Amino acid sequence: MRILIVEDDAPLSNFLRKGLEAEGHAVDTAANGEQGRAMALAIDYDLVVLDLNLPGVDGMSVLHGLRQQKTKVPVLILTARGRVEDRVQCLDAGADDYLVKPFSFVELSARARALLRRSHLPSESVLTVRDLSLDRVERRVERGGRRIELTTKEFALLEYLMRNAGRRLTRAMIIEHVWNLTFDSTTNVVDVYINYLRRKVDDGYPTHLIRTVRGVGYQLSSEGNAA
Repeated sequence: MRILIVEDDAPLSNFLRKGLEAEGHAVDTAANGEQGRAMALAIDYDLVVLDLNLPGVDGMSVLHGLRQQKTKVPVLILTARGRVEDRVQCLDAGADDYLVKPFSFVELSARARALLRRSHLPSESVLTVRDLSLDRVERRVERGGRRIELTTKEFALLEYLMRNAGRRLTRAMIIEHVWNLTFDSTTNVVDVYINYLRRKVDDGYPTHLIRTVRGVGYQLSSEGNAA
Protein backbone atom coordinates (compact mmCIF):
# COMPACT_ATOMS: atom_id res chain seq x y z
CA MET A 1 0.00 0.00 0.00
CA ARG A 2 1.11 3.60 -0.53
CA ILE A 3 0.99 5.64 2.67
CA LEU A 4 1.57 9.34 3.35
CA ILE A 5 2.82 10.49 6.77
CA VAL A 6 2.26 14.17 7.54
CA GLU A 7 4.33 14.82 10.66
CA ASP A 8 6.69 17.68 11.55
CA ASP A 9 8.62 15.70 14.19
CA ALA A 10 11.45 14.38 11.98
CA PRO A 11 12.62 11.51 14.28
CA LEU A 12 9.04 10.29 14.71
CA SER A 13 8.34 10.60 10.99
CA ASN A 14 11.46 8.57 10.17
CA PHE A 15 10.54 5.96 12.78
CA LEU A 16 7.08 5.54 11.27
CA ARG A 17 8.42 5.45 7.72
CA LYS A 18 10.97 2.74 8.51
CA GLY A 19 8.44 0.67 10.43
CA LEU A 20 5.80 0.81 7.69
CA GLU A 21 8.35 0.19 4.95
CA ALA A 22 9.53 -2.89 6.83
CA GLU A 23 5.95 -4.16 6.52
CA GLY A 24 6.12 -3.74 2.76
CA HIS A 25 4.40 -0.38 2.27
CA ALA A 26 5.61 2.45 0.04
CA VAL A 27 5.83 5.49 2.32
CA ASP A 28 6.10 9.21 1.58
CA THR A 29 6.55 11.90 4.24
CA ALA A 30 5.65 15.57 4.52
CA ALA A 31 6.97 17.88 7.25
CA ASN A 32 4.24 20.55 7.16
CA GLY A 33 0.57 20.92 6.38
CA GLU A 34 0.94 22.73 3.07
CA GLN A 35 3.26 20.07 1.65
CA GLY A 36 1.12 17.27 3.06
CA ARG A 37 -2.08 18.66 1.58
CA ALA A 38 -0.47 19.11 -1.85
CA MET A 39 0.92 15.56 -1.86
CA ALA A 40 -2.32 14.01 -0.62
CA LEU A 41 -4.32 15.72 -3.36
CA ALA A 42 -1.81 14.98 -6.13
CA ILE A 43 -1.16 11.29 -5.41
CA ASP A 44 -3.63 8.45 -4.85
CA TYR A 45 -2.63 7.19 -1.40
CA ASP A 46 -4.17 4.19 0.31
CA LEU A 47 -3.80 5.83 3.73
CA VAL A 48 -2.85 9.21 5.22
CA VAL A 49 -1.39 9.39 8.74
CA LEU A 50 -1.94 12.98 9.84
CA ASP A 51 -0.66 15.02 12.79
CA LEU A 52 -2.79 17.95 13.96
CA ASN A 53 -0.10 20.29 15.28
CA LEU A 54 1.65 21.18 12.03
CA PRO A 55 3.54 24.35 11.09
CA GLY A 56 1.72 26.63 8.68
CA VAL A 57 -1.44 24.83 7.60
CA ASP A 58 -2.68 22.77 10.57
CA GLY A 59 -3.90 19.19 10.45
CA MET A 60 -7.58 20.07 10.65
CA SER A 61 -7.26 22.28 7.57
CA VAL A 62 -5.51 19.47 5.74
CA LEU A 63 -8.32 17.09 6.74
CA HIS A 64 -11.02 19.51 5.55
CA GLY A 65 -9.21 20.02 2.24
CA LEU A 66 -8.92 16.27 1.72
CA ARG A 67 -12.56 15.58 2.45
CA GLN A 68 -13.67 18.26 0.01
CA GLN A 69 -11.80 16.62 -2.88
CA LYS A 70 -11.00 13.04 -1.84
CA THR A 71 -13.75 11.49 0.21
CA LYS A 72 -12.56 7.88 0.21
CA VAL A 73 -8.89 7.94 1.26
CA PRO A 74 -8.65 6.75 4.90
CA VAL A 75 -7.16 9.28 7.34
CA LEU A 76 -5.63 8.23 10.65
CA ILE A 77 -5.10 11.14 13.04
CA LEU A 78 -1.92 10.79 15.11
CA THR A 79 -1.68 13.53 17.70
CA ALA A 80 -0.80 14.49 21.27
CA ARG A 81 -4.29 15.96 21.73
CA GLY A 82 -6.14 13.50 23.92
CA ARG A 83 -9.32 15.40 24.79
CA VAL A 84 -12.65 13.85 23.86
CA GLU A 85 -13.61 17.13 22.19
CA ASP A 86 -10.65 16.86 19.82
CA ARG A 87 -11.50 13.26 18.93
CA VAL A 88 -15.11 14.13 18.22
CA GLN A 89 -14.17 17.18 16.14
CA CYS A 90 -11.79 15.16 13.94
CA LEU A 91 -14.13 12.21 13.51
CA ASP A 92 -17.00 14.53 12.62
CA ALA A 93 -14.72 16.28 10.11
CA GLY A 94 -14.11 13.01 8.29
CA ALA A 95 -11.19 11.29 10.03
CA ASP A 96 -11.46 7.50 10.05
CA ASP A 97 -9.46 6.81 13.22
CA TYR A 98 -7.72 8.69 16.02
CA LEU A 99 -4.59 7.63 17.93
CA VAL A 100 -3.05 9.62 20.77
CA LYS A 101 0.70 10.04 21.34
CA PRO A 102 2.60 8.38 22.93
CA PHE A 103 1.52 5.24 21.11
CA SER A 104 2.61 1.71 20.34
CA PHE A 105 3.76 1.11 16.76
CA VAL A 106 2.15 -2.33 16.92
CA GLU A 107 -1.20 -0.68 17.60
CA LEU A 108 -0.72 1.92 14.86
CA SER A 109 0.16 -0.85 12.41
CA ALA A 110 -2.94 -2.84 13.39
CA ARG A 111 -5.17 0.23 13.02
CA ALA A 112 -3.64 0.95 9.62
CA ARG A 113 -4.34 -2.62 8.45
CA ALA A 114 -7.93 -2.35 9.67
CA LEU A 115 -8.45 0.90 7.76
CA LEU A 116 -6.90 -0.57 4.63
CA ARG A 117 -9.15 -3.63 4.83
CA ARG A 118 -12.26 -1.49 5.21
CA SER A 119 -11.33 0.94 2.46
CA HIS A 120 -10.78 -1.62 -0.30
CA LEU A 121 -13.53 -3.61 -1.93
CA PRO A 122 -12.74 -7.32 -2.33
CA SER A 123 -12.07 -6.84 -6.04
CA GLU A 124 -9.49 -4.18 -5.19
CA SER A 125 -7.80 -5.81 -2.22
CA VAL A 126 -7.26 -9.09 -4.08
CA LEU A 127 -5.64 -8.67 -7.48
CA THR A 128 -6.03 -11.52 -9.98
CA VAL A 129 -4.37 -12.08 -13.34
CA ARG A 130 -5.16 -15.48 -14.87
CA ASP A 131 -4.22 -18.05 -12.19
CA LEU A 132 -2.07 -15.57 -10.22
CA SER A 133 -3.62 -13.84 -7.19
CA LEU A 134 -2.23 -11.27 -4.76
CA ASP A 135 -3.95 -10.28 -1.53
CA ARG A 136 -2.82 -6.71 -0.83
CA VAL A 137 -4.01 -6.70 2.78
CA GLU A 138 -3.05 -10.21 3.92
CA ARG A 139 0.13 -10.04 1.78
CA ARG A 140 -0.44 -13.46 0.26
CA VAL A 141 0.48 -14.55 -3.28
CA GLU A 142 -0.68 -17.74 -4.98
CA ARG A 143 -0.48 -19.15 -8.47
CA GLY A 144 -2.62 -22.09 -9.44
CA GLY A 145 -3.50 -22.52 -5.76
CA ARG A 146 0.16 -22.81 -4.72
CA ARG A 147 1.54 -20.33 -2.19
CA ILE A 148 4.47 -18.21 -3.39
CA GLU A 149 6.77 -16.64 -0.80
CA LEU A 150 8.06 -13.20 -1.78
CA THR A 151 10.36 -10.67 -0.16
CA THR A 152 9.03 -7.20 0.65
CA LYS A 153 10.37 -5.64 -2.56
CA GLU A 154 9.33 -8.60 -4.70
CA PHE A 155 5.78 -8.27 -3.35
CA ALA A 156 5.72 -4.51 -4.00
CA LEU A 157 7.03 -5.02 -7.54
CA LEU A 158 4.50 -7.74 -8.34
CA GLU A 159 1.66 -5.66 -6.91
CA TYR A 160 2.64 -2.74 -9.14
CA LEU A 161 2.81 -4.99 -12.19
CA MET A 162 -0.58 -6.55 -11.40
CA ARG A 163 -2.26 -3.21 -10.73
CA ASN A 164 -1.09 -2.18 -14.18
CA ALA A 165 -1.64 -5.52 -15.96
CA GLY A 166 -1.52 -5.12 -19.72
CA ARG A 167 0.23 -1.75 -19.47
CA ARG A 168 3.81 -1.19 -20.59
CA LEU A 169 5.85 0.04 -17.64
CA THR A 170 9.21 1.72 -18.05
CA ARG A 171 12.08 1.06 -15.66
CA ALA A 172 11.77 4.68 -14.50
CA MET A 173 8.10 4.20 -13.59
CA ILE A 174 8.86 1.00 -11.71
CA ILE A 175 11.80 2.30 -9.71
CA GLU A 176 10.00 5.53 -8.79
CA HIS A 177 6.92 3.71 -7.52
CA VAL A 178 8.43 0.62 -5.90
CA TRP A 179 11.68 2.07 -4.59
CA ASN A 180 10.63 5.73 -4.22
CA LEU A 181 13.79 6.74 -6.05
CA THR A 182 14.64 8.88 -9.06
CA PHE A 183 15.59 6.64 -11.96
CA ASP A 184 19.31 6.14 -12.51
CA SER A 185 20.07 4.70 -15.95
CA THR A 186 23.19 2.97 -14.60
CA THR A 187 21.32 0.79 -12.11
CA ASN A 188 20.00 -2.66 -12.99
CA VAL A 189 17.98 -3.15 -9.79
CA VAL A 190 14.69 -3.40 -11.70
CA ASP A 191 16.04 -6.08 -14.03
CA VAL A 192 17.49 -8.02 -11.10
CA TYR A 193 14.17 -8.07 -9.23
CA ILE A 194 12.21 -8.89 -12.37
CA ASN A 195 14.42 -11.96 -12.73
CA TYR A 196 13.76 -12.88 -9.07
CA LEU A 197 10.01 -12.63 -9.72
CA ARG A 198 10.16 -14.65 -12.90
CA ARG A 199 11.82 -17.54 -11.09
CA LYS A 200 9.05 -17.60 -8.50
CA VAL A 201 6.00 -16.61 -10.54
CA ASP A 202 6.68 -17.99 -14.04
CA ASP A 203 9.21 -20.83 -13.87
CA GLY A 204 7.52 -24.22 -13.97
CA TYR A 205 4.21 -22.90 -15.33
CA PRO A 206 2.94 -23.49 -18.89
CA THR A 207 2.42 -19.75 -19.48
CA HIS A 208 4.72 -16.89 -18.54
CA LEU A 209 3.00 -13.71 -17.36
CA ILE A 210 5.95 -11.33 -17.02
CA ARG A 211 7.33 -10.25 -20.35
CA THR A 212 10.01 -7.85 -21.53
CA VAL A 213 8.94 -4.99 -23.79
CA ARG A 214 12.03 -4.26 -25.84
CA GLY A 215 13.14 -0.64 -25.60
CA VAL A 216 10.48 0.15 -22.98
CA GLY A 217 10.55 -2.02 -19.87
CA TYR A 218 8.21 -4.73 -18.65
CA GLN A 219 4.59 -5.79 -18.74
CA LEU A 220 2.44 -8.26 -16.88
CA SER A 221 0.37 -9.84 -19.63
CA SER A 222 -3.14 -11.03 -18.82
CA GLU A 223 -2.91 -13.36 -21.79
CA GLY A 224 0.45 -14.87 -20.95
CA ASN A 225 3.15 -16.25 -23.22
CA ALA A 226 3.97 -19.84 -23.92
CA ALA A 227 6.76 -21.12 -21.69
